[in-house]
Amino acid sequence: MCGRYASTRGPQDLTQLFEVTEWRPEEALAPSWNVAPTDGVYAILERAARDDGDEVRRELRALKWGLVPSWAKDPKVGARMINARVETVHEKPAYRRAFAKRRCLLPADGFYEWDPVKDEATGRTRKQPYFIHPVDDQVMAMAGLYEYWRNPDIADADDPAAWLVTCTIITTEATDEAGRVHPRMPLALTPDHYDAWLDPHHQNTDDLRALLTRPAGGRLDARPVSPAVNNVRNNGPHLLDPAT
Repeated sequence: MCGRYASTRGPQDLTQLFEVTEWRPEEALAPSWNVAPTDGVYAILERAARDDGDEVRRELRALKWGLVPSWAKDPKVGARMINARVETVHEKPAYRRAFAKRRCLLPADGFYEWDPVKDEATGRTRKQPYFIHPVDDQVMAMAGLYEYWRNPDIADADDPAAWLVTCTIITTEATDEAGRVHPRMPLALTPDHYDAWLDPHHQNTDDLRALLTRPAGGRLDARPVSPAVNNVRNNGPHLLDPAT
């Protein structure tokens, strides 16, 4: 599972890193060292132009973390759909349409996982947070899906408020340093797979699944950090301070 991550790069960096051609300044997000479910998050996605179905635009968008299927009656279900397992994402009713047509990349500096640790002084077990990130501090491009949900209470379909756009992170079995902290981890793509993953015209399920392979060892580092991250209200670079 991936339930918390850090994303501090701004639009200027992300548009260059991912060769984005379009983004909306009104959707700018503040840097976050404690991204939590239902927060707004940056996503890179590609959409076909309305007037030319062959032309594809790569966009930087701010989406809500927690996927709400188009057929959901209540958008609150998104809070429980922050992750999709790579083993079943192509066949689960909530994700299979998005897997075929609406894939995205969710940029992150790294993610958090918790390891139960016994306090020798008290005998109690506490959860020690770890920050897991690329050893070279490059951006993590987490594989994700996005979906549109139409609010039936708003009659005008052209009203932006009539649409909720949400996303989920695809997870896989943990490897490398992440594996000693938690059995699951977000699945990050390498730059050579960005184009194929984002292309909305690429809808062959087998080919898409072939892109979602576990990373080779040695790419990730895990270090214990301040327990302040346990509280979603806390934010700031101090969350990455070494645990004491």
